Amino acid sequence: MPLDPSRPVAVDLFAGCGGLSLGVEQAGFDVAAAVEIDPIHAAVHAYNFPRCATLCASATELTGAKIRERAGLGDRDVDLVVGGAPCQGFSLIGKRALDDPRNGLVHHFVRLTTEFNAKYFVFENVKGLTLGKHRAFLDEVIAAFAAAGYDVRLPYRVLNAADFGVPQDRQRLFLLGARHGLTLPDYPAPGARTTVAEALADLPDVDAYEELRDHDSAPAVFGVPSAYAAVLRGIAADVADFGYERVFDPGRLTASMRTEHTELSKRRFAATPHGKTDPSVAS
Repeated sequence: MPLDPSRPVAVDLFAGCGGLSLGVEQAGFDVAAAVEIDPIHAAVHAYNFPRCATLCASATELTGAKIRERAGLGDRDVDLVVGGAPCQGFSLIGKRALDDPRNGLVHHFVRLTTEFNAKYFVFENVKGLTLGKHRAFLDEVIAAFAAAGYDVRLPYRVLNAADFGVPQDRQRLFLLGARHGLTLPDYPAPGARTTVAEALADLPDVDAYEELRDHDSAPAVFGVPSAYAAVLRGIAADVADFGYERVFDPGRLTASMRTEHTELSKRRFAATPHGKTDPSVAS
């Protein structure tokens, strides 16, 4: 599908199945191109974003010119580059080594942003990148952007998705930048929180659907949604959502194949206090 000339253009690097692409689209951008090395994730992204040219490739092997060509961008400005480079090398879980080869993907984010001469960028990564010796690496990334003609909003911040209406404690670094001479974006102010119950309480009990033993979807009867869930299900409008409408069956429960838990697992998780982690998982 052709891009809407009235909407700004974005490119998503390390796109996965499109979580970040969706947020960018809902903010009013046309995601013209996405890069994802995993073929399954790339196929899902292509399905979720039919207007986008999804490239199943490594960002290390692509140039800005090649992505422009595949997306049919011509000489249109790239207004925004977004991406969360694979973060195993920075995670607080497991080995934390500055020489982890996976960390080099961050430099390709800088390179491609520069080759696009993008107006703005949003770089997302794990909180661990801001801690300990990894802060020196983050300083190098900021310096590389500065050398390429970009200003970075400082101090950088770690944002928690829970502070922006997502029913999940998920902390991530967001690095915001703008081409020198453009107005730097600022971080959003926290908003109202949402509980897991508000998000999920209207969903049917999957154990009541035998079809879900062998399939991942089934016709289902939903409960009365909260205001939050009504927006997610397309029942209520969100005036701040500029995304494209998706066609789906509102009476079908999807992505819900049943997991057969043992009685021991059921008792263990039932005994775990709200807001706490089951000890066997934590260990």
